Amino acid sequence: MSERTACFSFRRTNVTCAVVRFGFVVLAIAVACWGEAPAPPGKLVELGGHRLHVNCSGKGSPTVVVENGLGDFSFDWVLVQSRVSRFTRICTYDRAGYAWSDPGPKPRTFAQLNLELRDALAKLGEHGPYVLVGHSYGGPVVRNFGLTYPHETAGMVLVDSAFEGQRVPIGGGKTMRLGDDAKGLTPPAPREDMKASDMPEASAAQSQDAPSLDPLYKALPAAEQAMQLWAQSLPVLEDAENSQRQWSVEYFAKWLAAPQAGSLGVPLIVLTRAEGGFGNNLDIPAAQLEKERLEGQAMLARLSRNSRQIMVRGGHNMELESPDEVSAAIREVVEAVRRHGKV
Repeated sequence: MSERTACFSFRRTNVTCAVVRFGFVVLAIAVACWGEAPAPPGKLVELGGHRLHVNCSGKGSPTVVVENGLGDFSFDWVLVQSRVSRFTRICTYDRAGYAWSDPGPKPRTFAQLNLELRDALAKLGEHGPYVLVGHSYGGPVVRNFGLTYPHETAGMVLVDSAFEGQRVPIGGGKTMRLGDDAKGLTPPAPREDMKASDMPEASAAQSQDAPSLDPLYKALPAAEQAMQLWAQSLPVLEDAENSQRQWSVEYFAKWLAAPQAGSLGVPLIVLTRAEGGFGNNLDIPAAQLEKERLEGQAMLARLSRNSRQIMVRGGHNMELESPDEVSAAIREVVEAVRRHGKV
């Protein structure tokens, strides 16, 4: 799909060796397609038997840390990272099982993701408190980071973030609210040590079909387009994402059960698509879906008493489609943190 609006129902199509001509980078993309891992732009941090890829650039404080959406990678943020690194330090990373990062301990709960990121940043010598940026699925992940480690959270930007109660397609024209299918499970304590049971199950052989690169990624520089073709083909990705989806609903159900307004005591900007783009092919009318979406995004802005919501013309993947707007929002929160003021 060209625009990934249903972050929790998203299933990646198998993108392999498409012939993509962009300047003189055909060879680089072909190498990526053939299975050669491109060199990581950042560092691989050892965490108790598995490594996490973290890419930091720029100077200044507070440091900005980005949490990706489902199926997204650190290099998807190169347009934003290059802008933000001009006025402060910024770190992007790949969750365990994504791109250069090894598979990590299971289950892939928000708490597990938060611990790994926190420990990796500490091992790299990065210092909080951080301005956390969460896109789509990454939005609730950074919310949980802020609730778990409030003294390491200075501010937050939610980029078309998922939210509890959000209605998403589940196939056959049906929808469900995030959190409604929770089983009442208590997430286990996070850990860094790997167990044999944490390793992904063997995946079926990959297709040799050659669909073209999604036009969404044409906004990326040539090298990052090549990285997309490589990273999307990795067989361990789906295993990590399945565990993330399974456990995220337990957090959504908990948040639905109790008011969350004011739970984040930091400067917050919520970036929201101006239009949801719903059709009338689902069990809920498009007008109702849009109403619920806007109400949910407004709810996110009430998570902090020092917040602002900004409507953005464009699609769900703002880091690719609206990098100037995303960078400006990050800068506003960074400056609010520096002056201990309002956004």
